[in-house]
Amino acid sequence: MRLREFCSHPTLKKCADLHEAVRSIVVNAEKSSLSIVVLAGGVGAARFLSGLAQVNSPKLTTALVNTGDDTVLHGLNISPDIDTVIYTLAQAIDPQRGWGLTNESWRAMESLQRYTKVRPADSVAAPEWFNLGDQDLATHFYRTARRSEGADAWQITREISVAWSVEQQIVPMTNQDVSTVVELAQDCIAGKTGEVISFQEYFVKYKHDIAVRSVRFVGIENAKPNALSQLATADAVVIAPSNPIVSIGPIRALNGVDVTLGKIRDRVVAISPIVGGHAIKGPADRMLKELGHESSALGVARMYSSIASTLIIDDVDASLKPAIEALGMRCIVTNTIMSEPKISAALARTALASLKDSQK
Repeated sequence: MRLREFCSHPTLKKCADLHEAVRSIVVNAEKSSLSIVVLAGGVGAARFLSGLAQVNSPKLTTALVNTGDDTVLHGLNISPDIDTVIYTLAQAIDPQRGWGLTNESWRAMESLQRYTKVRPADSVAAPEWFNLGDQDLATHFYRTARRSEGADAWQITREISVAWSVEQQIVPMTNQDVSTVVELAQDCIAGKTGEVISFQEYFVKYKHDIAVRSVRFVGIENAKPNALSQLATADAVVIAPSNPIVSIGPIRALNGVDVTLGKIRDRVVAISPIVGGHAIKGPADRMLKELGHESSALGVARMYSSIASTLIIDDVDASLKPAIEALGMRCIVTNTIMSEPKISAALARTALASLKDSQK
């Protein structure tokens, strides 16, 4: 009798605890044991990491997460991408929204509305455009308190991960403050041409429905990358299907990251966040066009060809494979729309297999 058949035996199933223990052993035995670093942004990266946990040992996975869209609101330090990754891996994310916690309530935000009536015109207190759930607030309270005590971002993130029983190593891209800002391309509700607003204002307050002509990472020149040695020595590096400009861009802009990726290019695989010319979620497609890139899997390939040997694209973009390969990249065509956990796992399996094949 094979081990999988043994685990499904009716007699064993009656012993629930023993059955679960043996099943866990079998599942973990089927996982690969590669040291993997994932360059990660928000929802797409979180879903990929969730799938990767099904096929590779979570303890050997490091997520190097964008912190360029971190912000301070209500006096609280908020790290949207890090929290989305942690909540997703803890299976606590709200599946409908793709951010925040499941079974969330909003009483604190509702109560804040009282103060908008008395807020001076020049005050930014009690911003009503950025919602924080009651449970989610606890994370921001803790992060802010630990920062005031002198703890760095990596240590705080490690503590939050442990609190949520997340086995993967979740690493903020840097311990220094870096702020992604966008420059307005024309006069609009957000301001005048050439003025700069924060990424969260662009993304949340104005629902990324305004044109931009440049993106900058304020503070990047003084920021030191975290986990650079892990990046250099990893068995595999995956660039998650995140926005190439505002999610992966800040990580790449850190001193030494692109150089390191270039040196290990044969161990780097990227997944296109653009499918059929459009982003699955967020403003990546619009941003690519506005900043002079092609909004397609080929456009993504051009951005990554110097640092990744392989690009995974969706089935609908199969016709772009020859053009991508002409850039000197291997191109893998598969389903990249992670609408359910088994597809996320299949995509992760494909990513790892593509690197193994390329190194034969």
